[in-house]
Formats: sequence, structure tokens, C-alpha cells
Amino acid sequence: MADRLKIAAITTIYHKYSHTQHIVDRFLEGYGWNGQHHRPEMDVVSLYVDQVEPRPKEGADENSSRYDLSEERAERFPQMKIYPTVADALTLGTGDLQVDGVLLVAEHGSYRRNEKGQHLYPRYELFKQIVSVYRTTGKTAPVFNDKHLSWNWDWCQEMYDLSKELDFAFMAGSSLPVTWRTPSIEMPLGAEVEEAVCVCYGGVDSYDYHGLETTQCMIERRKGGESGVKWLQAYRGEKFWQALSDGVWSRELMEAGLSRSHTLSQARPGFNDVFPTVDEMKQLCKDPVAYVYEHVDGLQSTMLMMSGLVEDFNFAARIKGQDEPLSTQMYLPMPAARTTLANFFSPLVNNVEQMFLTGQPTYPVERTLMTSGLVIAGVDSLHEDQVKIETPHLESVQYQPTEESTFWRT
Repeated sequence: MADRLKIAAITTIYHKYSHTQHIVDRFLEGYGWNGQHHRPEMDVVSLYVDQVEPRPKEGADENSSRYDLSEERAERFPQMKIYPTVADALTLGTGDLQVDGVLLVAEHGSYRRNEKGQHLYPRYELFKQIVSVYRTTGKTAPVFNDKHLSWNWDWCQEMYDLSKELDFAFMAGSSLPVTWRTPSIEMPLGAEVEEAVCVCYGGVDSYDYHGLETTQCMIERRKGGESGVKWLQAYRGEKFWQALSDGVWSRELMEAGLSRSHTLSQARPGFNDVFPTVDEMKQLCKDPVAYVYEHVDGLQSTMLMMSGLVEDFNFAARIKGQDEPLSTQMYLPMPAARTTLANFFSPLVNNVEQMFLTGQPTYPVERTLMTSGLVIAGVDSLHEDQVKIETPHLESVQYQPTEESTFWRT
């Protein structure tokens, strides 16, 4: 036990169905992996929770997702102690860094939105407190940050720069790049990608991040790697449908993505699947949103959020020299009636485990730096009446993918 790694969890809330439960519970309880129950070779020894909702009094609904789970988890897993500050959680109250890895899960909680509609989760603020301990102690440990880095681009860049300056392993993102794919395929390394489209669902400054990650984890494998992004323009509502009519993005790739969906809604009754016409798409999809953006190497990528038409994440790309589009779905099987943990968090946690064990990220954090910036640019374009947003700061986000694929194949 003395040789097991010690992990700190820095979180905003620890409620039922929250990302903290999905991630931290897997480190505490283990999870199904490759046909057996896998228990991580490490212990969560400390926990900081920014917002704690007291447990209900006797007679109230104990299973409500509104209430904090941290005290119950600390009672059941006595190796994990709750601390009042981030610094105490990392030093175990000693003043010196005592952990071998940090989970930063700042998704969910009662935090305000700004005038653009961005949810001001304190990822940056908590990250800075972690780095402050590193500076004070002269020691570091790998950090995993759940989802995108921040709602503020300067803060995203600073988080990335600090990880490089202090030389600690830094990984971020969500389950989309590492979950199952149907079919189970990868973008060929060095492929000449001519255009890429993701068809997905969800809201702005939320699931748009997942759609952008779906695309980025595929197109970063193209010839030359990721070259940066020059500009982004958002289209919403009627402007979305006009852009489709004008050929702003490929109708063929959009339809290839829709054809991978397991949830494609039907506008006409009957037992056979009927591919919807554009008029039927308009009937089903009341508030479509598109982010169209051009990379420095000339590639155009498009994310289409079409809530009401689909409820999954689908990718399609045209590759030079191939007659048919390459297409797949990032498969996220939702738990029935939200009664169990979402299984697609398991490959994400497994990748984080590998980073803690080896001290090396399994995939590049630059992917998350890019997708964080694209979400911000999309929000800005929508806020400014859907104008084109020049992104010179994203032109410098250039990187190479890992040769080995990291998505779940079993």
C-alpha cells in the first residue's frame, strides 16, 4: 500500500450524476474494463469540494442528485480525507506536496453565466491554486483537467504555458475522443483530408465542445498534423439553413454523418427508417447551430449542432483519392433512466490512470487548447450577430498527434 500513488481530487461539486462522481468514483470503486472489474493502482487520498450542498434530513429523498456525496464517500473510503482548501488537499496539511497526481473536475455547480451565456466554471482559478502549491513547494505532479480549459482564452493559454514552464504532465478533455466508435475506425495517419463535418446535438458553451473534440481528434491525424485555425463563423436558426442551401459546408458529408446516427428522428410515421428531407429537418430541428472554421493549411471543418434531429456525435470527412467519405460515430451509450454511471467515462479514466502511472500524457493537451479556443470563438461569433471571427491566437496552436490511437476498441 505504501507504494501506491496518491491522488488529490479538486472539484466544484460532488453530486450524483456529476462529472466528479463519474470520474472520482471510478478511482475509488473501480470500473469494468476489458471483461473484468479493474481497480486503479492508486488511491484518492484527498478531496476538495468548492460547493457543498448539505445532505437531506431524515425522511427526505436520499437519492436526489441535488445533494453532496463527499462525506459519504469519505466515510466509506477512509484513505480519502476532505480538506478545506486546495493547498491542504495537495499537501495533506503538511505544507509540502504529498500527492502524485491531481484530478481537476470543475464541471457542474451553481456558478453564474456572463452576458455571452458562458458558464463561468472556476477551472482556471482552481488550476492557479494547484500551480501555486507547485511553486511554493518546488515540486509538481501530473494534472488532468476535465473538459475544456476555461471560458477565457487568455486563461486557457496561461494554463497551457504554466504546464510547460513548470514541466508537469497536463491532460484535459472529455470522453468523446476515447470512447467506442461505430464503426471502430481511425483516421489514417498522414491522410490528406479535404473537408470534415461533425453532426451532433446540445447547447452552446456546452456540447459544442464535444462536437469540436469529435472533429479535432480525427483531423489532427491528417498530413502535417494540426496547423492552427485562421477564422471561425457561427450560423444559427435561419442563417444555418441558408448556409446549407448556399453550400457553405458539404451536404454529402452532413448526410454521411447523419447516416451514422443511432438516434436520427423520423418526421414520417412508419416502421422503416426514412432519411429526412431538408424541410423535415427544419421541422424537427428548431434551433440549429453551425461553427465553420478554416485551418491554416486550408482545411475547412464544420460542427453542426442539430438538436431534435439527432442525439449523438457523428463524424464524416472527405479524403483525397477516396470515393466514399470516411465516417463514424463516437458512441456514448446513455444509462437507462440515469440510474447507472455512464460507461463512456471508463476509457477517459483509464487514459488518466496511464498518465499518472507513467508521468506522460496519452494524447496531446494541445487538442484541448485548440477546442477550448474554438468554443470561445463560436460563442463570440454568435454574440456578435454571427460574424466571422479572426483567430490569430489559434494559428499558433500547431501540434502532432500520437501515432497510437487512444479510443476504446473492446
